[in-house]
Amino acid sequence: MAVIEVTGLRKRYADLTVLDGVSFSVEEGEIFGILGPNGTGKTTAVECVEGLRRPDGGSIRVLGLDPVKDGRELREQIGVQLQHTQLPENIKVWEALDLYASFYAKPRDWRELLEEWGLAGKRDARFGKLSGGQKQRLFIALALVGDPRVAFLDELTTGLDPQARRTTWELIKRVRASGVTVVLVSHFMDEVEELCDRVAVFDRGRVVAIDTPAGLIDGIDAEHHMRFTLMSGDLVELGELPGVTGVSRDGNRVVVRGRGDFATAVTAQLARHHILVSDLRIDKRTLDDAFVALTGRSFDSTH
Repeated sequence: MAVIEVTGLRKRYADLTVLDGVSFSVEEGEIFGILGPNGTGKTTAVECVEGLRRPDGGSIRVLGLDPVKDGRELREQIGVQLQHTQLPENIKVWEALDLYASFYAKPRDWRELLEEWGLAGKRDARFGKLSGGQKQRLFIALALVGDPRVAFLDELTTGLDPQARRTTWELIKRVRASGVTVVLVSHFMDEVEELCDRVAVFDRGRVVAIDTPAGLIDGIDAEHHMRFTLMSGDLVELGELPGVTGVSRDGNRVVVRGRGDFATAVTAQLARHHILVSDLRIDKRTLDDAFVALTGRSFDSTH
């Protein structure tokens, strides 16, 4: 069941087209990723879905509601963590939760959220004294205080150290496990690959692909490498195998280049001829490779 349906979404600012016919849907209970470099329109799209911006064209339905016409009713059913969420330095953790709870007709008990998200010991701490990871826990709790059916988390781990990022990933998984559909906006490839059931790839204001992270990676036709060291036996002919585009050898070190699932054919050929190898490694294709294949440019070059 789709809880979000976006069709032909358009948004312009003066002469700049930010969204150019964006369409996607989000299924109930999934973590849906919106991936793209900064400036590709992903945050604008989500803000239109949340009802924070008015689109110039297209159709949006969230839980069956129009974010513009039914904004008040919709806000009771969604939770939002904005890209640039900030709180007063001196506000206490419990005060922030109590304030946000007052925005909803039927909020959750924020005292339970303190316990649930490991903030009970920081109840009276001021926001400015929290660590980066503690702030992210608070932002998640604030997004959930209205007991939403859908939570929007925008660039949640930007600025965190690697350990805090991975801890936050586990928190996001917990949000979904509690029955909340999650829309995760990110420009981190590893984050999307780790967390998302499906992902919409944004580029220049358009959605260029929607699939599972694995599906996006498997769908690319980029050449990649398989490397191994010969332990015994003579190297058999590999160049004619399906998907293999080239073979090079330096002593006992062999590199096989290919596309698709060529590695399966190579390993089967080696096994048939009883050729023992060591240090076998297949260079992993990534979402970066998929982005290059979809857009013709590297992800980093768009920053």
